[in-house]
Amino acid sequence: MTATVLLLIALALFFDFLNGFHDSANSIATIVSTRVLSPRYAVIWAAFFNFIAFLFFGLHVANTVGKGIVDVAVIDPGVIFGTLFGACAWDIITWYFGLPTSSSHALMGGLIGASLVKAGWKSLVCSGIGKTVAFIFISPMLGFVLGTLIGALVYRAFRNFAPMQVDHLFRKGQLFSAALYSLGHGGNDAQKTMGIIAVLLFSEGMLGETFHIPLWVVLSCQAAIALGTLFGGWRIVKTMGQKVTKLRPVDGFCAESSAAVSIFISSALGVPVSTTHTITGSIMGVGSLRRLSAVRWGVAGQIVWAWILTIPCAAALSALAYYLVS
Repeated sequence: MTATVLLLIALALFFDFLNGFHDSANSIATIVSTRVLSPRYAVIWAAFFNFIAFLFFGLHVANTVGKGIVDVAVIDPGVIFGTLFGACAWDIITWYFGLPTSSSHALMGGLIGASLVKAGWKSLVCSGIGKTVAFIFISPMLGFVLGTLIGALVYRAFRNFAPMQVDHLFRKGQLFSAALYSLGHGGNDAQKTMGIIAVLLFSEGMLGETFHIPLWVVLSCQAAIALGTLFGGWRIVKTMGQKVTKLRPVDGFCAESSAAVSIFISSALGVPVSTTHTITGSIMGVGSLRRLSAVRWGVAGQIVWAWILTIPCAAALSALAYYLVS
């Protein structure tokens, strides 16, 4: 294994760390804002379930990223560097401004940008890109609908309970729902970096004739995203847990549960969905049940604009990086 490949694997794992760091807010924002767990214990709880997620999910998402976004034949170390540089740069920029954007779509945008500079439009796999782009809109809508539905069912089922009883019950329930969400997050997001490392190894002839994901790649990516979650992106926690809407334990349980269901479905279909989009939609859905004004739609609008800009901005940064190194 050459020094270039080793450095690119290290950069990919750094992106995976950033993914966990950036997206830890999604895993812990609700459970921290409802004060079920302190920030320290919340990140430990989320990181543990991030790491063990590979035991529960296949590698469908990793295969989509590895060979379903661009033609494997155009991949070389320069394209991988441009991809990772664009994705990392966009993650750092949006973390600084406290915007919960998608690391998944930043990675996809980076892959598209570098591949376009190298080989043009013919290098893109339109079916895989189309499926992923569609879920930019589907995942928050599905999260919103499921959040509204689960919230309505839970509110109706416990309408005759005293508020203190409901609060006590769902403080415990949130431990379960947060664990489910963190499993989904680790199972979907870590696989994107697995796909990037595997396609790099494949392009360098290190995987033989058949594209596959080695076990050491799986374990290192799960560890990197869990470590990033441990450090936590606190700027985004504030946006997700306090600025979008005010959450109670029962609201947090409904939001996390609906987001987890949505992510499980996407992972089973092999779609590299944005866990950020999903949990944001779920929080909005649950918040709107109390009243529409409970959701701060101005903040939500800023978040949506950041989502829309993620792929083109990451692609532009990646294209520039590839052009400079090539």
